[in-house]
Amino acid sequence: MRRRTLPTLQEAAEILARRRTKPAPRPAPLAGKSLAPMLRRLEAQYGQGPGQLQMRWKEIVGETLARHTEPVKVTKGRGAAPGVLELKVAGPAAAIVQHQAPEILKRVSLLLGEGQIGKLRIIQGPVRVSAGKPQAKRRRLRGPLDAASEKALADGVAEATDGPLKEVLIKLGREVLRGSGS
Repeated sequence: MRRRTLPTLQEAAEILARRRTKPAPRPAPLAGKSLAPMLRRLEAQYGQGPGQLQMRWKEIVGETLARHTEPVKVTKGRGAAPGVLELKVAGPAAAIVQHQAPEILKRVSLLLGEGQIGKLRIIQGPVRVSAGKPQAKRRRLRGPLDAASEKALADGVAEATDGPLKEVLIKLGREVLRGSGS
């Protein structure tokens, strides 16, 4: 069997000039553009659902209840019947939510419309803490203490024996003084 040699650059250019290549395939349309009309129809038919509630949940129930509750699902009632709001509630907060159910339903009705939700279904379970914006963690200032605080700390641990215990007590004292704002 005889090996075929590769064409030169000039021969390759002639071959490419004679042959037509296929046009590049068109990219697929954006999913959002195709789905937008259908989503508008579904929203008009079934309402806004829990997505709108989750975004504004802290405003609806208050910060304290928002930490212990989370809207899971909105079930639309048949015909003109009101729907059901399913809430996930963390443990013992379920009793408080049950007690405040009429008030929660009134506030939810302000957002979704009067008569959209008529009943609250409570499911106990762990709740995600991300109600709204994630809370920033507090960071302690790591700067040095002023001279007076450092002297007071050194006087306080002066009676301790020299060694690792004294070093640890000084470190602990510095952290306590930084945390208290002194």
